[in-house]
Amino acid sequence: MGSVLAMYRRSIRPLWRRLISMRTALVLLFLLALAAVPGSLLPQRPLNPSKVDAYLASHGSWGRLLNSVGAFDVFGSFWFAAVYLLLFASLIGCLIPRIRVYAKALRAKPLKAPRNLSRLAEHGTLHTARPADEVSRAVTETLRPRWRTVTRISDADAGRAGSIAISAEKGYSREAGNLVFHVALLAALVLIAAGRLYSYQGSVVKTEGSGFCNNLLSYDSFRAGRWIDQGNLTNFCIDDLNSFTASYRADGSPAQFKADVTYSEGLNGAPKHDVITVNHPLRLIGDRVYLINHGFSPTVTIKRPGKAPITDTEPFLPADPAYTSEGVFVLNAVGADGKPADLGLQGLFAPTPQDNGFGVIRSVSPQVDKPVLALLAFTGDSQTSQGLPKSVYTLDTTRMTRVGAKNLAVGQTLTLPDGTTITFDGYRQWAALQVSHDPTQVALLIAAVLMVLGLLGSLAVRRRRIWLRITPAAVEAGSTEPGETRTLIEVGGLARSDSGNFTEEFHALLVTLSTALDADSAAAGPRSAAVGAGAGKD
Repeated sequence: MGSVLAMYRRSIRPLWRRLISMRTALVLLFLLALAAVPGSLLPQRPLNPSKVDAYLASHGSWGRLLNSVGAFDVFGSFWFAAVYLLLFASLIGCLIPRIRVYAKALRAKPLKAPRNLSRLAEHGTLHTARPADEVSRAVTETLRPRWRTVTRISDADAGRAGSIAISAEKGYSREAGNLVFHVALLAALVLIAAGRLYSYQGSVVKTEGSGFCNNLLSYDSFRAGRWIDQGNLTNFCIDDLNSFTASYRADGSPAQFKADVTYSEGLNGAPKHDVITVNHPLRLIGDRVYLINHGFSPTVTIKRPGKAPITDTEPFLPADPAYTSEGVFVLNAVGADGKPADLGLQGLFAPTPQDNGFGVIRSVSPQVDKPVLALLAFTGDSQTSQGLPKSVYTLDTTRMTRVGAKNLAVGQTLTLPDGTTITFDGYRQWAALQVSHDPTQVALLIAAVLMVLGLLGSLAVRRRRIWLRITPAAVEAGSTEPGETRTLIEVGGLARSDSGNFTEEFHALLVTLSTALDADSAAAGPRSAAVGAGAGKD
């Protein structure tokens, strides 16, 4: 047992003391911020596995090295968790002793007055005809409640029989602010970790006239914390994206985006109506629905010889700020020989088109003015019926043959060699909606506010100590009434923190005490008609 304690004292205790030092906590906080940088610069597997695979394929050995150290899942890596846990331990280890010391300091009385107050950096003297006990009460009333005071009476205090010493301190909340800041920081780190475990986020693109419910199958992309039951998400539905409205300024920059939606909460909730705008989400049973993007969904009608017409509306992705948008239409079919005879349409939609003179169009404004849909038609095997994951915004034409191309205004038709016609019927708009669930959001906001308040308190509050020694004295020479006694008040001050100008603060305090005690101006010094004080350095 003795050998174990000796080993603890030699090795473990020094390491623990270094870990719980504030310097170590600051270093770990810096390392935590530094460790999060790869999560912002590199694609992350929980968010976008396809981008990670593409990065690995294009970067060879460098990509494999990054993958081996967890750079593509930074926040789930062992080294990020290690820094996080060490920071927790460091903060907890340095906060508990400080809280204990602060609680002890709150119970302790202010220190006794030094023997010689004139040796302090700031000191002064007052004389008054009021008796010592009355002066003591007046001083205590003047200092409170900002100062914590204690009065001590001694028969021979500093060689002065019957003197009264008052010790006063203020600025105890400075350390409280410091502790509040660090406790709130620790709480914020805990809440961030809990939020990662108990939060989820899903994104979906919906065209006007369609909706979705909050379940895993509805989303185009979805990520969830490790402790989220993905089969038991919050029960609500966006029943219908009634309309999307975009307004622009004269220079073409966006002014406002609005998504008008009908939604319902719970299993049998009544339909409700709301408007979602940027930075003003729809709040539902702890979830928030954000409007994060928008675009256009062209509509075409395809008529094949001998078959019923098919009308299809597909969202196109914007390729530039003017909303030149790209997308595809795919109609799966089987030919007479049993082979795939799909019809694939690569499309380019320009809300305000401009032709470069060679039949190639692009948009010059996101606002709609005589829109054009440029189509390239292909037939063959689009490889979309094989069950393999593919982007719905691109068309693989490696096994297809181009059979037609045309720029279509609304109402115009492209006719293919086999008699198939494709008519551009118009467009609708789509909105990208993001559903976010984070049960720690309100608590994290409170922690952030407390951090700011604690930091402001620790910076603005100043620790100060003053002592007053009240001593009855014989009448000075030249007194108008023989036998009159006077009271001498010695005042000394000490700044516990260097912030602020304590010399001016101390002088202002002497003036306040002089006024409260009706001090005799005959004892005046060069600073005031009622006060004599010796100035020192703060």
